[in-house]
Amino acid sequence: MRDLRKGAGLTVTELASRCSWHHAKTSRIENARTAPSATDIRLWCRAVGAQDQAEDLIVQSLHAESMYTEWRDQVRSGLKQLQDSAVQFFHETQLFRVYSSSLVPGLLQTEGYAAGILGISARFRDLPVDDSAEAARARVDRSRVIHEPGHRFVFLVAEAALRYQIADTDAMAAQLGYLLTAGAMPQVSLGIIPMAALERGQWPRETFHVYDDSLVSVELVSARVKITQPSEIALYLKAFEQMRGMAVYGAEARALILKAIEALN
Repeated sequence: MRDLRKGAGLTVTELASRCSWHHAKTSRIENARTAPSATDIRLWCRAVGAQDQAEDLIVQSLHAESMYTEWRDQVRSGLKQLQDSAVQFFHETQLFRVYSSSLVPGLLQTEGYAAGILGISARFRDLPVDDSAEAARARVDRSRVIHEPGHRFVFLVAEAALRYQIADTDAMAAQLGYLLTAGAMPQVSLGIIPMAALERGQWPRETFHVYDDSLVSVELVSARVKITQPSEIALYLKAFEQMRGMAVYGAEARALILKAIEALN
């Protein structure tokens, strides 16, 4: 929108005058401090003589608002409710592709390990009620989708994620032991990317989840980003496939998991 204004040769004040609002509003919109309404966008485009671009900009603005959701909004009703909110979506998804650089993926987490992660989250976000234990049980219940027919799961986990002690020693041992079991399921492909991988087409990336070919979810410290643009999804899939080539599977993957278990003692 700033480019449209500059392309029309208008100052901030001149555009504000044409739109009949204060010039500060123009600055707030251009600096992303205020999200423009559909009416704001239409007025802006009319002011700069670009009425034909208004509807596309409105769609882009709505997409931007829906793709970025702050965690403080998502956890307002508790961590358990956040786990429950994804159950139906998981049932509808056929192909799950998950890359994790720091944690065991949620669909493969045991209750003790999940409780450790969610407890850290509850404390970090200063939740008024810590329902991390209930949320951990809900996460495990949600993960039962892995045993249902009609779904396939491709997991890539960085070896370092096996070594981060998120929970106590017993919970970590149980978690790593479960990975040995889960990795043998016919519907599951579990690849471990060794820390000592010599040929790297990718460096460790942000953890991301790909649901079918229609959605990528990226978790940041402050928010979850949902990506639906085909060109962006294609980039994540390209990175995922390159990292698949760096991973080890079967006996080699089990050996890395067993080493992580031994390191607990």
